[in-house]
Amino acid sequence: MKFKIDLYLKGVFMGIAEIIPGVSGGTIAFITGIYEELINSIKSVDGNSIKLLLSLKFSLFWKQINGTFLLTLLMGMLTSILALSRLIVFLIDQHPFKIWGFFFGLIIASAIVIFYQVKTLNSKVVVSTLIGLMVSSYVALEAPSSTPNSNLFIFISGAIAISAMILPGISGSFILVFLSKYEFILSSLNNFDVAVISIFIGGCVVGLVTFSRVFSYLFKKYNDVVISVLVGFLLGSLFKIWPFYKVLEYNASNDPVYTNPVLPSPGQESEFIYFIVFSIIGFTSMWLLEKKYIGLNKEI
Repeated sequence: MKFKIDLYLKGVFMGIAEIIPGVSGGTIAFITGIYEELINSIKSVDGNSIKLLLSLKFSLFWKQINGTFLLTLLMGMLTSILALSRLIVFLIDQHPFKIWGFFFGLIIASAIVIFYQVKTLNSKVVVSTLIGLMVSSYVALEAPSSTPNSNLFIFISGAIAISAMILPGISGSFILVFLSKYEFILSSLNNFDVAVISIFIGGCVVGLVTFSRVFSYLFKKYNDVVISVLVGFLLGSLFKIWPFYKVLEYNASNDPVYTNPVLPSPGQESEFIYFIVFSIIGFTSMWLLEKKYIGLNKEI
């Protein structure tokens, strides 16, 4: 297997994008010219390739799934994810209003950028956007702020998060934030919790083989509707990362279970200013990235 340093570095940049909610690894893949090969390689992990693997025909299996390409890219992504996970956890703990403000701006910009991909603006698009917004808002506001750390939920989180790789403007980390598993998974990586990481990776593998194929089909068949639902989903999820909230209920470990977003309280003026400033920085960063590589929005 010939190691390609340029492909490895592309994986590094994809990993950086995937660990930041609101930035899509798929966008980076397109910018660096490997998006089509990535999607085709992921799709090649199908029933035939699994049969080859179970038949112990490793060389044929490796060739069919473009294994060298996927492994090199994965190594690059893991490098940056492991390197940045500790920093992200530190920033969330020490500078929550700044980091969540930055993510807030990124997600707003991503929603606008994704909406530009709608080919025909009609009533279906409006209704689909509203449905995505209502469902996402309901889940963000009514679902528990802390979700189970059970093996099943970790597995499901991995399966859904990895599928985001083929979704325009959405990263796996955004899905984890929405599922209230972002900090938990990052902490597990930092602590090298082998059990949690293994279960999560198992979910990722299943997600690649199943969900990614379903999403790909939906995009081809119902592009505008799916895009519109995603935009609504992104906007509704902003309730999830709004850092000003009132705790309604705690669990036995004194962790917030149910919270309600509220306006900043008196005395939180400086935190609110930080939040706004970093939201603007996040929004501008994403907007400039998309503008610089104008045209990719129609491809991803």
